[in-house]
Amino acid sequence: MKIRLLLTLAGLVIAFDLPTIAQQTNAPDSQLRAQLLAFITKYEEAVNNGDAAGAAAFFSEDAVLVNDTGPVYGQEAVQKYYAGMFQNVHFSNYIITVDQNSPRIIGKAGDEAWSIGEWSSTVRGQDFGPVEQKGYWSVIDTREGDATKIQMLTWNITPVSPAPAQTNAVPSSAQEPCQACCSSKKGS
Repeated sequence: MKIRLLLTLAGLVIAFDLPTIAQQTNAPDSQLRAQLLAFITKYEEAVNNGDAAGAAAFFSEDAVLVNDTGPVYGQEAVQKYYAGMFQNVHFSNYIITVDQNSPRIIGKAGDEAWSIGEWSSTVRGQDFGPVEQKGYWSVIDTREGDATKIQMLTWNITPVSPAPAQTNAVPSSAQEPCQACCSSKKGS
């Protein structure tokens, strides 16, 4: 009897909490999205200007940047990473787009959010470029006082597809005997 009562109470608690949980994970908050877009615009500006200190200022002290060469730990190391990159590469037209389902609040305190999207840029190096690059990113942002800071940022570079090879639509006479020969050998 006591077990049945406990199970009934647990079921009621879960039933009353489900609408609250569903509200938390439904659509992204439009005010939070506007703040994210303003944050991204300033970050884009720092990257387009090759400002390592400015780009690193968006990261928390204990942030992690995960890129195609591995993780970079801490704001100071992120600044060194950007400084080294900006010495060798210049970004222009660096544009970040945010997925329509972003940002999403995580954690019970409501002071963290995840977001995802795409990025693109024209990249010019000392020995190459300009080339167009693009990829995807994901971020976890956190509130530090009145400021939003990047806790973890991951990004990749989407490989460029090579141009399709030119082929003959109609096989040449030199190709036909081989095809006939090869097809007769398969049946043997």
